[in-house]
Amino acid sequence: MVATSGAQTPQTTAEPAGRVLGVDIGGSGIKGAPVDLERGDLAEERHKVLTPQPATPEAVVECVAEVAGHFGWTGPVGVTFPGVVTGGITRTAANVDPGWIGRDTRSLLADRLGLPVTVLNDADAAGVAEMAFGAGRGRNGTVIMLTLGTGIGSAVFTGGQLVPNTELGHLELDGHDAETRAASRAKEDEDLSWADWARRLERYLSHVEMLFSPDLFIIGGGVSRKAEKYLPLIKGVRAEMVPAELRNNAGIVGAAMTAARNRTERG
Repeated sequence: MVATSGAQTPQTTAEPAGRVLGVDIGGSGIKGAPVDLERGDLAEERHKVLTPQPATPEAVVECVAEVAGHFGWTGPVGVTFPGVVTGGITRTAANVDPGWIGRDTRSLLADRLGLPVTVLNDADAAGVAEMAFGAGRGRNGTVIMLTLGTGIGSAVFTGGQLVPNTELGHLELDGHDAETRAASRAKEDEDLSWADWARRLERYLSHVEMLFSPDLFIIGGGVSRKAEKYLPLIKGVRAEMVPAELRNNAGIVGAAMTAARNRTERG
């Protein structure tokens, strides 16, 4: 679905049954939409605002509030964050303002929105959605979801269970933080051809494969839309490689799914 931006009149409909709002915080944009939990898809056109610079906690929280307000939302909210999240506290902040480190982000958002909030790592959220409704559906071996964008996010599943906060984009590769070499931003910043970037991605995937021996790599992020331009060029990886099926909506869907599950568990 096409992202929209700018101020719009909030909708006034009450929260429909079977829907939860998902919001995905990214380095360049903050986007969200109500999610139909039965279909695993957006129930309405997503709303997107630009990520403020600097992306301080207070500024980003206001953007999340704008997204929620656009839909007149009154129920639970799932929010992704580009870093390690444990117990609602953000522990790292590689591509956003360092002021996030150590913040109780769940409480910060819940206080601003006045709603129950679940916060989780962005790649974990995307992986949860892909395992339930996308390319990982029915796969019970070791599956690694990688989101290629400003950095590289990762979500590792074994037997269908998530190992949270793996952050495999920060593995050292040839003396560099891996994501600075193989993220899609590196391709753009260095004006690499698809073939040159595919060689870097192959080197990275081979390193991850050596460590984890996955059965399947799911490649997500915006660049997954162009998978035919680079995945066929990668020859040195034994694991199956497929593009994410939910594309850039996976984080929104997974955030909503996790918030719904947490609501059920808390009664």
